Amino acid sequence: MSSQRQPENCPPGGGRSGASSPAAGPGAPGWPRSLQILVKPSGSACNLRCDYCFYLDKSRLYPDVAAAAMRMDPRVHESFVDQLMDGQLPGAGVTISWQGGEPTLMGLDFFRRAVRYARERAPTGAPVGFTLQTNGTLLDAEWCRFLRDEQVLVGLSVDGPPELHDTYRRDARGRGTFARVARAAELLKEHEVDVNALCSVHAANAEHPREVYAFLRDDLGMDWIQFIPIVERVNDDGSTLLQQGSRVTGRSVSPNSWGAFLLAVFDDWLQTDVERVHVSIFESAFASWVGVPALMCVFAETCGEAPVLEHNGDLYACDHFVEPDHLLGTITETPLRELVASDQQRRFGAAKRDALPRVCRECDVRFACNGECPKNRFVPAPDGEPGLNYLCEGYAAFFRGIDAPMRLMARLYRAGRAPAEVMRLLPPGFSVTPSDDGADAAAPHREPPP
Repeated sequence: MSSQRQPENCPPGGGRSGASSPAAGPGAPGWPRSLQILVKPSGSACNLRCDYCFYLDKSRLYPDVAAAAMRMDPRVHESFVDQLMDGQLPGAGVTISWQGGEPTLMGLDFFRRAVRYARERAPTGAPVGFTLQTNGTLLDAEWCRFLRDEQVLVGLSVDGPPELHDTYRRDARGRGTFARVARAAELLKEHEVDVNALCSVHAANAEHPREVYAFLRDDLGMDWIQFIPIVERVNDDGSTLLQQGSRVTGRSVSPNSWGAFLLAVFDDWLQTDVERVHVSIFESAFASWVGVPALMCVFAETCGEAPVLEHNGDLYACDHFVEPDHLLGTITETPLRELVASDQQRRFGAAKRDALPRVCRECDVRFACNGECPKNRFVPAPDGEPGLNYLCEGYAAFFRGIDAPMRLMARLYRAGRAPAEVMRLLPPGFSVTPSDDGADAAAPHREPPP
């Protein structure tokens, strides 16, 4: 299994991400071991109006700034780069990750300047990688040549075939965006840009896992895929601005549907695609089964190593907690190293572990799940204790369902064999998807040679 390399909304805790790994070691006291800051150069500004987008509402945090005016001053970005570089060990690689909103609204000149400055500012011998998460609708040949030439790893947001993608991913005029996204995928491939798919799983596509997976893999030719669940918490005022409230929107994926989606995709992946198609959650699970630290922050024991830098230099604890209570400070006023090592951020990161309810602490799949993302922990546990993850039932079904093949792949790995051998060692008809009669999936009956 290869290490992860995705420009995710939730970045990996290690492994490849662009040209190099995230910060590899502390260059100053308290500097996180795998820090990866997500930069929002255009803030929440976007040319689309996807129904489930949690970030569009963030414009309300800056009421004095029109969304169209949310543009990062290049000097703020350069100050960020200076401070980021100063925090690295000599020779350690660094990755700069741009997200949004829609970052391509900044225009190519901003990114040309940003890349040039970062390469000039990097210590001698230190590799610099770049990632860009985009809806793809503004990409053209000139963009693609730049992305290829500068080796920018691109994440393209796409939710499946046209009828599934266009359900929620529409533009400001209410028009579907699939045709433009498909064209972007074609251009990126044509120009040999390193690209992977970010697929949100929601009420519209959750019941079509095999169709979605086959489309991303075969029709779009994606061999790196990330699936993220849409869970929209409804606040008391009806908004989704803050991570509050215990109700979810009708667009949200249900726990059972999320688990069933993952199991169905895993079934198809297990037949032909192990080590050929890289699905982030499967690779992160494999890491857990072999005892490697989680590859995705949502499954790490603690969090806090993926702060978000807003357009004006404000630094927030996490992409999903860009809220007043989680504002760490502004990098033009307080050094980045002080903000990321602050007591506030340390408490935020440790709370993920410390606030786990008893049922999670005693769960047999905690080693792979760790309660997932704190943003989704808003339902009571069976014993009434607060803080259970909304998606718990789905994750439990998934992690328990894949246990047998994961154990087999882990044994192969420890024996110095390729985990992909699992595909020929599984018995005919093996499936992790529960049968209609409720029987458990069969366990592999052939062991790899010692």
